[in-house]
Amino acid sequence: MLIPPTGMSLPIIKTLTDCADYSKTFEPYLPQLYTLPANIWAHITDLQSLQNIYTSTNPAISGLAFSLALFPIFLIVSEINKNYSQVDRVWSILPTIYNAHYAIWARMNGLPTGKVDNVLAFSLLWTVRLTFNYWRKGGYNIGSEDYRWELIKGKIGQPAFFVLNVVFIASMQSVLLYAVTLPTYILLLTSRLSPAMSWTDAIFARSLLALVVVEWFADGSQWNYHEAKNSYQKTAKVPAGYTRAQLERGFNTTGLFKYSRHPNFAAEQAIWVLLYAWGCVAAGGEWWNWTVGGTLSYLGVFAGSTPITEWITSGKYPEYKLYQQRVGRFLPSIFGKGWDEEEIARVTKKQ
Repeated sequence: MLIPPTGMSLPIIKTLTDCADYSKTFEPYLPQLYTLPANIWAHITDLQSLQNIYTSTNPAISGLAFSLALFPIFLIVSEINKNYSQVDRVWSILPTIYNAHYAIWARMNGLPTGKVDNVLAFSLLWTVRLTFNYWRKGGYNIGSEDYRWELIKGKIGQPAFFVLNVVFIASMQSVLLYAVTLPTYILLLTSRLSPAMSWTDAIFARSLLALVVVEWFADGSQWNYHEAKNSYQKTAKVPAGYTRAQLERGFNTTGLFKYSRHPNFAAEQAIWVLLYAWGCVAAGGEWWNWTVGGTLSYLGVFAGSTPITEWITSGKYPEYKLYQQRVGRFLPSIFGKGWDEEEIARVTKKQ
């Protein structure tokens, strides 16, 4: 393992591909992780010293240290409140905090910030969208309900669930939300060799913003549908833009949900895959690098939680299984029949 010179917080890089090299950009700085807590504690009352510690610590390491420091907080609060969605409550905030951290750190160290500033811009919009959706009454985003953990707790029992809380819910999820932003660290490193925003950088930045807009429309469609359904259940009057069959069905099949069972989840996953791809392209086309772990883990959360959500939904609404057969979970189904309201009405009438 290469040991960086004392006081050096970033590696010496000569090529763009070096920026994606774990052995050069991350591993040499792991010793900072072990000494950082004691160093902070020793200077806890000296703001200038704390600032020096911040700027002289590798930003990927200080980000990791922060995510680990959150673990005991999440664990204690969740066990006291018996509400295990503590990480979910800040899901919309933490990735943006890490992206802001990279932008602030770069600026404080006099580094070019064009690329990380663009990441931060999309990330702030992403946070606004998720936070608005979370706090809106009846929000339908990930982390808006605690039912998943209660369901799992009921299946495996309290002793095993406590272990799960220690090793994953309160700990690994926190680290995951840090790890998914590590491509921003690669972009920070590439900015030292290629500071200007290229046309490919601009495409990635605009595409990330576009995906947030897709999420916004999907969330809006979901919200409007449930508002219309609730109104129909109270008044027996069908709001404009919907049919009686759609509202009585119980789940949304309008707008983007006609083509994807979870268009908001699809866009959400695409965002972090695209950020990883941006880091790969910026680092000279290194399509497989160490930051992929965070992206794959993020996708794994959706792969694990979405079937649970759909299992619950299919138990509540009889037509949902037909919807599953015809409409793709995340991407539009290539071989399925698709969702046509007139055809569905004929099929269900025959049944």
